[in-house]
Amino acid sequence: MNQKTVVLTGGGTAGHVSLNQAIIPSFLDKGYDVHYIGSKDGIEQEIISEAFPNLPFHSISSGKLRRYFSVKNFTDPFKVLAGVFQAVGLLRKLKPTIVFSKGGFVSVPVVIAAKVLGIPVVSHESDVTPGLANKISLPFASHIFTIFKQTLKYLPSEKSSCTGSIIRPELFEGDRTRGLAMCQFTNGKPTILIMGGSLGSKFINQAVRNNLTELLVQYNIIHLCGKGNIDEALNEMPGYQQYEYVTTELPDLLHASDYIVSRAGSNSIFEFLALEKPMLLIPLSMAQSRGDQIVNAKIFKQQGLAEVLQEEELTPESFMQALRTLKENETALRQNMIEAESPKTPDEMVALIMQYAKK
Repeated sequence: MNQKTVVLTGGGTAGHVSLNQAIIPSFLDKGYDVHYIGSKDGIEQEIISEAFPNLPFHSISSGKLRRYFSVKNFTDPFKVLAGVFQAVGLLRKLKPTIVFSKGGFVSVPVVIAAKVLGIPVVSHESDVTPGLANKISLPFASHIFTIFKQTLKYLPSEKSSCTGSIIRPELFEGDRTRGLAMCQFTNGKPTILIMGGSLGSKFINQAVRNNLTELLVQYNIIHLCGKGNIDEALNEMPGYQQYEYVTTELPDLLHASDYIVSRAGSNSIFEFLALEKPMLLIPLSMAQSRGDQIVNAKIFKQQGLAEVLQEEELTPESFMQALRTLKENETALRQNMIEAESPKTPDEMVALIMQYAKK
């Protein structure tokens, strides 16, 4: 094993990449040779390659893991198997001292390959209930870290522990003035950042645009609407700035915002918490997910850290009422955020991971 080589994996959505993105600089600063294994057409390659242009990115075959019936459920296992063989070849060549998996379907072949080769695997679960990829990977992992303490009841006690959240340091380096200038907001109104996840949300987009005239009377709107969801007719509307997706600009836009409307992916909501941004969470419904975001949002609501509007209840009217409630409860929400547990630093997370590296 090469004591200075580590392999990171995870992808499919931005949430399965953001923690890896946060800890890569710490690994590099400590002199590690870092490699990333992802899928050939996943969002992880775009995110990692943009953030770290010189970081080796290796693509492998990967099938999607589905909880519903699909003809592809009969063909994708062969893609996963191909990915295992490809990952075995890569890991034999790289000889890493450890593999760190953030989950997502692309991580499964990598984790299996590492186990075959006797390479320790540390996994990370961000949601309250483990995702399907992490459930499959669990027998092959040396240890699994969680963000929520509640997650531990679903995992073997002898190889799981809760770290709390880990936040990218660059999020704290955003600049409000720079973010407002980027959006050309000069009217002094409070700003709402609205984001529907890396792929966007037609439900949230529709609620925002149906209420846009009323919203702009009181607020500026930064709208991250997802790939292919730009409405060209709204490009010149004062006080409204829309983007498909942002990466390096996000810290500035977060600091420019006074309120957040978002899905309830755990990485994102802990970032909003760390920045003490009052948030309205609209979790993915059970019709579109396994319900992990609903649970995440429920816990944040119970702890007084967020307001929640269920997607099934989302209408133009309920959206505006939820925003009014968010503003009314702003002071209490901010106070609860101030009193919440501080997140781990990337350096602390790297130290925890490397405890399990092969000596």
